[in-house]
Amino acid sequence: MRRVIVFAAIAIALFLAAVSLLGAVTWHAARRGPAFLGLLLLILAAAVVSRGVRRFAGPLGDLMEAAGRVAEGDYTARVPERGSREVRRLARAFNEMTDRLRGAEGRRRALLADVAHELRTPLAVIRGNLEGLIDGVYPSDATHLQPLVDEIEVMTRLLDDLRTLSTAQAGVLKLRREPVTPAELVEDVVATFRATADDAGLRPLRRTDDGLLELSLDRVRVEEVFANLISNALRHTPSGGSISVSAASASRGVAFSVTDSGEGIPAEELPHVFERFAKSSASRGSGLGLAIAKSLVEAHGGTIEVESRPGQGTTVRFEFPDHDPRS
Repeated sequence: MRRVIVFAAIAIALFLAAVSLLGAVTWHAARRGPAFLGLLLLILAAAVVSRGVRRFAGPLGDLMEAAGRVAEGDYTARVPERGSREVRRLARAFNEMTDRLRGAEGRRRALLADVAHELRTPLAVIRGNLEGLIDGVYPSDATHLQPLVDEIEVMTRLLDDLRTLSTAQAGVLKLRREPVTPAELVEDVVATFRATADDAGLRPLRRTDDGLLELSLDRVRVEEVFANLISNALRHTPSGGSISVSAASASRGVAFSVTDSGEGIPAEELPHVFERFAKSSASRGSGLGLAIAKSLVEAHGGTIEVESRPGQGTTVRFEFPDHDPRS
């Protein structure tokens, strides 16, 4: 504390000394004539302008150099936040921009690697079977041709999923909205998967609140959301379990839920379930289902979340804003 007082006293003394010196110089200059005073003021103005230019030019030079590095593909470029408040804000915005560019580049590379990995297996199967057919090792019958068709369907489905995901995330997915009654939607979805659930030894259930308003939705896209969620539930719920689909009133509108009594999701995987190609080692899917579901829900202005505990099942809940198409 005493050091702070001493430093403050020294700073005040130096300031008063500088003011006194400037006053004395100005007084003597005035006595020697207006011309000398004008020259002195011009020198002082030049010094002030020079200092201001240096304070502005230095950060601007840093920014120009960093921009050149970004133009060459170096997204690690950063600029120090110094100078005036406006220049510091510009530097901060530039650094945030390069952070986003670096993140986007990382996601692009990861996506290319994931796509290459997912396509490698079906291509290897197709190539192996075709080589066997050409060499005469396999006969050209349905038994050996059907696996080729199946793998081509896998690749087609993967590419369609990637196209849907990319257009939804880019905000250019066209939605064909129409009035949709939540209860009818749930009933149709359950009816679609009833036979598959029966074959798997599962009990499909449906629950809906009364008095839910109609929603303005792209019915095909919303049914695709349900299809992804229910397909996941079917894969991860053992025989004798249950899958329920429900619709209920929510704070923002109507909330739909798909709940299963399956194996659940490990806690360490839960934060990543909506990421592209995120799947467990035991999963047989492409890892795009939940990512697509999230993008389609958000394209409608909705939200989606998942709750799960290992061994106790999983619930995926997505909510759409309330909208009455009759208004």
